[in-house]
Amino acid sequence: MRTLVLELGTLFAIINPYGLAFVFLSRTMALSDKQRASIARRVAIYAFFVLVVSTFAGTLILRFFGISIPALRIAGGLVVTAAGWALLHETPHDGGDQPRSTQSLAEIERQAFFPLTVPLTTGPGTIATAITLAANHTAAEEGIVMQLGSVMVAAVVCLAIFHAYARVARMARILGSEGTSVIMRLSAFLLLCVGVQIVITGVTGVLQPLMQGR
Repeated sequence: MRTLVLELGTLFAIINPYGLAFVFLSRTMALSDKQRASIARRVAIYAFFVLVVSTFAGTLILRFFGISIPALRIAGGLVVTAAGWALLHETPHDGGDQPRSTQSLAEIERQAFFPLTVPLTTGPGTIATAITLAANHTAAEEGIVMQLGSVMVAAVVCLAIFHAYARVARMARILGSEGTSVIMRLSAFLLLCVGVQIVITGVTGVLQPLMQGR
Protein backbone atom coordinates (compact mmCIF):
# COMPACT_ATOMS: atom_id res chain seq x y z
CA MET A 1 0.00 0.00 0.00
CA ARG A 2 2.84 2.40 0.83
CA THR A 3 4.43 1.67 -2.55
CA LEU A 4 1.17 2.35 -4.42
CA VAL A 5 0.57 5.60 -2.53
CA LEU A 6 4.12 6.66 -3.40
CA GLU A 7 3.48 5.86 -7.08
CA LEU A 8 0.21 7.81 -7.08
CA GLY A 9 1.76 10.86 -5.44
CA THR A 10 4.82 10.80 -7.67
CA LEU A 11 2.90 10.46 -10.95
CA PHE A 12 0.30 13.06 -9.95
CA ALA A 13 3.01 15.55 -8.98
CA ILE A 14 5.06 15.10 -12.15
CA ILE A 15 2.03 15.27 -14.49
CA ASN A 16 0.34 18.12 -12.56
CA PRO A 17 -2.96 17.87 -14.52
CA TYR A 18 -4.56 20.98 -13.02
CA GLY A 19 -1.52 23.06 -13.90
CA LEU A 20 -1.39 21.70 -17.45
CA ALA A 21 -5.13 22.19 -17.91
CA PHE A 22 -4.66 25.82 -18.94
CA VAL A 23 -2.08 24.80 -21.53
CA PHE A 24 -4.68 22.31 -22.83
CA LEU A 25 -7.26 25.14 -22.87
CA SER A 26 -4.98 27.35 -24.95
CA ARG A 27 -4.70 24.57 -27.55
CA THR A 28 -8.48 23.96 -27.69
CA MET A 29 -9.94 27.47 -27.46
CA ALA A 30 -12.01 27.08 -30.62
CA LEU A 31 -13.94 24.12 -29.19
CA SER A 32 -17.17 24.08 -27.23
CA ASP A 33 -17.21 22.67 -23.70
CA LYS A 34 -18.69 19.42 -25.00
CA GLN A 35 -16.07 19.08 -27.73
CA ARG A 36 -13.29 19.92 -25.27
CA ALA A 37 -14.56 17.26 -22.87
CA SER A 38 -14.47 14.76 -25.74
CA ILE A 39 -10.83 15.62 -26.48
CA ALA A 40 -10.05 15.48 -22.75
CA ARG A 41 -11.54 11.98 -22.55
CA ARG A 42 -9.41 10.87 -25.49
CA VAL A 43 -6.26 12.37 -23.95
CA ALA A 44 -7.00 10.66 -20.62
CA ILE A 45 -7.46 7.28 -22.34
CA TYR A 46 -4.23 7.70 -24.29
CA ALA A 47 -2.43 8.75 -21.11
CA PHE A 48 -3.70 5.62 -19.34
CA PHE A 49 -2.22 3.36 -22.01
CA VAL A 50 1.04 5.33 -22.01
CA LEU A 51 1.35 4.86 -18.24
CA VAL A 52 0.45 1.17 -18.34
CA VAL A 53 2.79 0.38 -21.22
CA SER A 54 5.59 2.39 -19.59
CA THR A 55 5.08 0.54 -16.31
CA PHE A 56 5.01 -2.99 -17.70
CA ALA A 57 6.98 -2.82 -20.95
CA GLY A 58 8.81 0.51 -20.99
CA THR A 59 12.22 -0.94 -20.20
CA LEU A 60 11.88 -3.67 -22.84
CA ILE A 61 10.74 -1.21 -25.53
CA LEU A 62 13.62 1.18 -24.88
CA ARG A 63 16.08 -1.71 -24.83
CA PHE A 64 14.69 -3.09 -28.11
CA PHE A 65 15.25 0.22 -29.91
CA GLY A 66 18.52 0.90 -28.13
CA ILE A 67 17.20 4.09 -26.50
CA SER A 68 18.55 5.14 -23.14
CA ILE A 69 16.58 7.03 -20.49
CA PRO A 70 18.82 10.12 -20.92
CA ALA A 71 18.15 10.09 -24.68
CA LEU A 72 14.41 9.84 -24.01
CA ARG A 73 14.61 12.79 -21.64
CA ILE A 74 16.65 14.97 -23.98
CA ALA A 75 14.43 14.35 -27.03
CA GLY A 76 11.19 14.75 -25.09
CA GLY A 77 12.50 17.75 -23.20
CA LEU A 78 13.29 19.53 -26.47
CA VAL A 79 9.72 18.93 -27.69
CA VAL A 80 8.25 20.22 -24.41
CA THR A 81 10.56 23.25 -24.50
CA ALA A 82 9.49 24.08 -28.05
CA ALA A 83 5.81 23.78 -27.11
CA GLY A 84 6.26 25.99 -24.04
CA TRP A 85 8.17 28.59 -26.07
CA ALA A 86 5.46 28.69 -28.76
CA LEU A 87 2.68 29.08 -26.18
CA LEU A 88 4.61 31.77 -24.31
CA HIS A 89 4.97 33.86 -27.47
CA GLU A 90 1.49 33.21 -28.82
CA THR A 91 -0.18 36.40 -30.03
CA PRO A 92 -2.91 37.58 -27.61
CA HIS A 93 -6.45 37.67 -28.97
CA ASP A 94 -8.09 40.96 -29.87
CA GLY A 95 -11.47 41.52 -28.34
CA GLY A 96 -14.26 39.03 -27.91
CA ASP A 97 -15.15 36.93 -24.93
CA GLN A 98 -12.62 34.21 -25.66
CA PRO A 99 -9.63 33.78 -27.90
CA ARG A 100 -10.33 31.59 -30.90
CA SER A 101 -8.00 29.09 -32.46
CA THR A 102 -7.98 28.62 -36.22
CA GLN A 103 -7.81 24.86 -35.77
CA SER A 104 -10.93 22.79 -36.40
CA LEU A 105 -12.19 19.95 -34.24
CA ALA A 106 -10.85 17.39 -36.72
CA GLU A 107 -7.39 18.97 -36.60
CA ILE A 108 -7.34 18.99 -32.80
CA GLU A 109 -8.56 15.37 -32.72
CA ARG A 110 -5.53 14.42 -34.78
CA GLN A 111 -3.37 16.11 -32.13
CA ALA A 112 -4.97 14.24 -29.21
CA PHE A 113 -2.10 11.76 -28.96
CA PHE A 114 0.73 13.99 -30.19
CA PRO A 115 1.35 16.53 -28.81
CA LEU A 116 -1.57 16.79 -26.33
CA THR A 117 -0.92 13.41 -24.67
CA VAL A 118 2.75 12.91 -25.53
CA PRO A 119 4.70 14.93 -24.61
CA LEU A 120 2.52 17.66 -23.06
CA THR A 121 0.59 15.46 -20.59
CA THR A 122 2.57 12.25 -20.20
CA GLY A 123 5.95 13.37 -21.42
CA PRO A 124 9.42 11.86 -21.11
CA GLY A 125 9.61 12.76 -17.44
CA THR A 126 6.41 10.84 -16.73
CA ILE A 127 7.46 7.87 -18.87
CA ALA A 128 10.89 7.73 -17.25
CA THR A 129 9.30 7.99 -13.79
CA ALA A 130 6.83 5.17 -14.52
CA ILE A 131 9.66 2.96 -15.78
CA THR A 132 11.79 3.78 -12.74
CA LEU A 133 8.97 3.11 -10.27
CA ALA A 134 8.30 -0.27 -11.87
CA ALA A 135 12.00 -1.13 -11.86
CA ASN A 136 12.22 -0.32 -8.14
CA HIS A 137 9.62 -2.93 -7.15
CA THR A 138 11.11 -5.54 -4.86
CA ALA A 139 10.76 -9.27 -5.51
CA ALA A 140 8.01 -9.45 -2.86
CA GLU A 141 6.05 -6.76 -4.73
CA GLU A 142 6.16 -8.52 -8.11
CA GLY A 143 2.75 -10.15 -8.01
CA ILE A 144 -0.72 -9.91 -9.53
CA VAL A 145 -1.95 -7.70 -6.68
CA MET A 146 0.85 -5.21 -7.21
CA GLN A 147 0.30 -5.22 -10.96
CA LEU A 148 -3.41 -4.56 -10.52
CA GLY A 149 -2.52 -1.83 -8.03
CA SER A 150 -0.27 -0.14 -10.58
CA VAL A 151 -3.09 -0.23 -13.13
CA MET A 152 -5.44 1.33 -10.58
CA VAL A 153 -2.89 4.07 -9.87
CA ALA A 154 -2.72 4.85 -13.60
CA ALA A 155 -6.53 4.92 -13.79
CA VAL A 156 -6.83 7.35 -10.86
CA VAL A 157 -4.23 9.68 -12.34
CA CYS A 158 -5.98 9.64 -15.73
CA LEU A 159 -9.35 10.36 -14.13
CA ALA A 160 -7.75 13.45 -12.60
CA ILE A 161 -6.43 14.41 -16.06
CA PHE A 162 -9.91 14.08 -17.57
CA HIS A 163 -11.52 16.08 -14.74
CA ALA A 164 -8.96 18.89 -14.99
CA TYR A 165 -9.03 19.15 -18.78
CA ALA A 166 -12.81 18.83 -19.12
CA ARG A 167 -13.54 21.45 -16.44
CA VAL A 168 -10.81 23.94 -17.26
CA ALA A 169 -13.16 26.22 -19.21
CA ARG A 170 -15.32 26.62 -16.09
CA MET A 171 -12.24 27.53 -14.07
CA ALA A 172 -11.31 30.05 -16.77
CA ARG A 173 -14.77 31.67 -16.63
CA ILE A 174 -14.44 32.04 -12.86
CA LEU A 175 -11.02 33.67 -13.23
CA GLY A 176 -12.14 35.96 -16.06
CA SER A 177 -10.29 36.77 -19.28
CA GLU A 178 -7.44 38.66 -17.62
CA GLY A 179 -6.89 36.02 -14.93
CA THR A 180 -7.03 33.24 -17.50
CA SER A 181 -4.50 35.03 -19.71
CA VAL A 182 -2.11 35.44 -16.78
CA ILE A 183 -2.40 31.77 -15.77
CA MET A 184 -1.96 30.63 -19.39
CA ARG A 185 1.25 32.65 -19.69
CA LEU A 186 2.46 31.35 -16.34
CA SER A 187 1.61 27.76 -17.33
CA ALA A 188 3.45 28.21 -20.63
CA PHE A 189 6.50 29.55 -18.80
CA LEU A 190 6.42 26.66 -16.34
CA LEU A 191 6.09 24.23 -19.25
CA LEU A 192 9.16 25.84 -20.82
CA CYS A 193 11.05 25.48 -17.53
CA VAL A 194 9.98 21.82 -17.22
CA GLY A 195 11.24 21.13 -20.73
CA VAL A 196 14.60 22.76 -19.99
CA GLN A 197 14.88 20.82 -16.72
CA ILE A 198 14.15 17.53 -18.50
CA VAL A 199 16.90 18.31 -21.04
CA ILE A 200 19.33 19.19 -18.23
CA THR A 201 18.51 15.92 -16.45
CA GLY A 202 19.06 13.98 -19.66
CA VAL A 203 22.37 15.69 -20.39
CA THR A 204 23.48 15.09 -16.80
CA GLY A 205 22.62 11.41 -17.22
CA VAL A 206 24.88 11.26 -20.28
CA LEU A 207 27.79 13.20 -18.79
CA GLN A 208 27.81 11.65 -15.30
CA PRO A 209 29.12 8.20 -16.37
CA LEU A 210 31.74 9.88 -18.55
CA MET A 211 32.95 12.04 -15.66
CA GLN A 212 33.02 9.02 -13.34
CA GLY A 213 35.06 7.12 -15.93
CA ARG A 214 37.59 9.96 -16.05
